[in-house]
Amino acid sequence: MEQTQSNKTGKAFDSDVLKRLFVFVRPYSKIFYFLIILTFGSAVLGTIRPFLIQYTVDEYILPGNMVGLNQMFIWLGVLLVAHTLVSYLHTYYAGWLGQNVVRDIRVKLYRHILKLRLKFYDRTPIGTLVTRNVSDVETLSDVFSEGLAAMIGDVLQLVFILGYMLYLDWKLTLVSLCTFPLLFVSTYVFKEKVKKSFQEVRTAVASLNSFVQEHITGMSIVQIFNNEEREYKKFTEINKTHTEANIRSVLYYSIYFPVAEVIGAAGTGLLVWYGAKGVIDHEVTLGTLIAFIMYIAMFFRPIRQIADRFNTLQLGVVSTERILKLLDSNELISDSGTFKPETIKGDVKFDNVWFAYNDEEYVLKGISFKVKSGQTVALVGATGAGKTSIINLLSRFYEINKGTISIDGHDLKEYDLDELRRHIGLVLQDVFLFSGTIADNISLGNKAITEAQMWEAADLVGARKFIERLPGGLHYNVMERGATLSVGQRQLISFVRAMVYDPKIIILDEATSSVDSETEELIRFAIEKLMQGRTSIVIAHRLSTIQRADKIIVMERGEIKETGTHDELLKLNGYYAQLHQMQYKNVLDV
Repeated sequence: MEQTQSNKTGKAFDSDVLKRLFVFVRPYSKIFYFLIILTFGSAVLGTIRPFLIQYTVDEYILPGNMVGLNQMFIWLGVLLVAHTLVSYLHTYYAGWLGQNVVRDIRVKLYRHILKLRLKFYDRTPIGTLVTRNVSDVETLSDVFSEGLAAMIGDVLQLVFILGYMLYLDWKLTLVSLCTFPLLFVSTYVFKEKVKKSFQEVRTAVASLNSFVQEHITGMSIVQIFNNEEREYKKFTEINKTHTEANIRSVLYYSIYFPVAEVIGAAGTGLLVWYGAKGVIDHEVTLGTLIAFIMYIAMFFRPIRQIADRFNTLQLGVVSTERILKLLDSNELISDSGTFKPETIKGDVKFDNVWFAYNDEEYVLKGISFKVKSGQTVALVGATGAGKTSIINLLSRFYEINKGTISIDGHDLKEYDLDELRRHIGLVLQDVFLFSGTIADNISLGNKAITEAQMWEAADLVGARKFIERLPGGLHYNVMERGATLSVGQRQLISFVRAMVYDPKIIILDEATSSVDSETEELIRFAIEKLMQGRTSIVIAHRLSTIQRADKIIVMERGEIKETGTHDELLKLNGYYAQLHQMQYKNVLDV
């Protein structure tokens, strides 16, 4: 998917894309219109100077009129200061507008990303989203500072230059521009070549982002399987593609600009030859020839720049199309519910629920069960049985295909999404901690949660001692993904986090298999505290930890095979009894 998008070149003046892009400019419309005025003013002031010099030479220098000459020098000085001031304002406000638009787009894009379903992330590389939110958005600032505004200024400058030249002498104008077709052709070829190489660069950048992010995240797997050399070779190949694309663009620049200089010099040479002949024959004034030499230099410069700016604009349009495609994604979590209860009891009901991640293969088939307020239900089954899918659906990370899920008799879709999740606590086996302090990871930026509440929650789940032993306590920096903490410590922090938010329904991916016995006891204690007085749904990995559950649901291949208490299921002598016997046998063998 990324490759297809990256190779798309787009149209520099795609009206639909530009129209939608300028929606983000609307809040800054006054600055935008002021920028247009500055663009027009810069074009006028930048091109009138040779005209005034022509007038000065012919009317004051050649006749020897020093008074008039002094006056013209004053006017030329005023013109130069005015042009400098206008150029400064134009450059500043073009950059200011670009950065503010980029900020707004990035904020809107990130807010949109936050609301996308997890299904979207299942099939979209993280590096691609990083590219969209960073590189593609940053490209848009160039559209305003170096692309559109500057390109309009260049075109206006060309129009004024051509107008002045035709006004002064149409014959000299034709001679001056006789090499223009060669420049136009070379510019077009250059534009097309560079456009293609820039697209290749952006494709390689997206690939680099995805590869680096993915492999740094999974570095432990790379190292444990001694895969460093193979991954290094893969990275080298991607980086080589990136380098080659950049070198190709450098090659095109290194060819085009000398060629453009030669063409411009040839045009200037023809102008001087023909103009000098005209001066000698008294058909052309010296001032006119000087003005034309200045104009021809000014004329060829924006022609060369327009090719570059055109590519900048095209890349901006491509980036805009990618960003708009992401913003137009309809894979948002439906949040049309309006029910906002102050509190809930915690009665949970699944009624004939069917669910598939890819809309083809159902991973849950006709799931029905009830959990009364305050009860504990354990989900048991082999990997892939559908246990995690059940907790994902209860939290509305995914939408069900058929059936209903309700809390306290209200369909999940009736609830305001924020309110629904406020009453559900989720503690996963693989605890994710953000870079920052322990306090940051417990409160998740919620200013209403005080440190006193954090310590109280830590006391309740037995995590205070280990937090106090850390340098800084709650202000200890856990680094990215909690790399400086053990598995058990990260798990305890997640319990504290769940406790301070005080949910009425707690979902636990019960995991104690990868911790030492002392930490395991702490986690068991934390789990018991967390479940007290709450509706609890537990994914059970060790059957010994769920024997006191009010209900045990045994799952296999997305279906419920058995339901009952621990003793009831043992008496059935079915799947649960076999599983229990296998785990008990393993314990005895140890």
